[in-house]
Amino acid sequence: MDKPPTDNQNPWLELRRLTPARIALGRTGTSLPTAAQLDFQYAHAQARDAVHLPFDHAGLGTQLAERGRDSLLLHSAATDRNSYLQRPDLGRRLSDESAQKLREHAQANPGGIDLAVVVADGLSALAVHRHTLPFLARMEEQTQAEGWSLSPVILVEQGRVAVADEIGELLGARMVVILIGERPGLSSPDSLGLYFTYEPRVGLTDAYRNCISNVRLEGLSYGMAAHRLLYLMHEACRRQLSGVNLKDETQVQTLDSDTAVHSNGNFLLSKPV
Repeated sequence: MDKPPTDNQNPWLELRRLTPARIALGRTGTSLPTAAQLDFQYAHAQARDAVHLPFDHAGLGTQLAERGRDSLLLHSAATDRNSYLQRPDLGRRLSDESAQKLREHAQANPGGIDLAVVVADGLSALAVHRHTLPFLARMEEQTQAEGWSLSPVILVEQGRVAVADEIGELLGARMVVILIGERPGLSSPDSLGLYFTYEPRVGLTDAYRNCISNVRLEGLSYGMAAHRLLYLMHEACRRQLSGVNLKDETQVQTLDSDTAVHSNGNFLLSKPV
């Protein structure tokens, strides 16, 4: 009878080195080993902390000012974290005071803009704290080179994705992108999401938005995320739409050739060279 594979022969262990997913954890009787159980509890605690971490908008605003970027602080209709978590609809709209503040800003700065830039804490302020500035630096390199006009960075406390549509509409922006903390996973408490909308207005559904997710050091790089956003901006203006009818067909240069490949291609379907 064949002997069971040793640790060195176990193919799952090799796969485990390639992914943060919880595979090949082992077992002790019918239970997980203590180390795996403690690691799970630690990851769960990190996810919970990310959801409840306060948004350091003051610190972020100071860092933006040091880079020469103006910012404007607003608040959603959700008055605190508990109402934000229990009433998603409140996080999708600005408070009356913030809406009026934004109207006054728009009146003082008429003419409209190409892209409104919004940053909201979402479900992980940790993601916003870690990744907003390095992503904006890469994005603004490209938008400045191509002559796109940007709004001040609009900071929103207790904000959800759809709040960007109201902001874009009030600013008269041609397009809007919101940088927001995504729902923490057990291996990714700091994942930043980007949601892009052409001709934003109140009442749009997710079908009218494009999402670029998992922007972080272990996920999608800042440069690649900025490259994809610029592609969506170009295509949205050309085709005058965004959302499900606008596919991400960005192309990336391979490392060993000048051949461009689709970033969303399936390697299982690729023919060998």
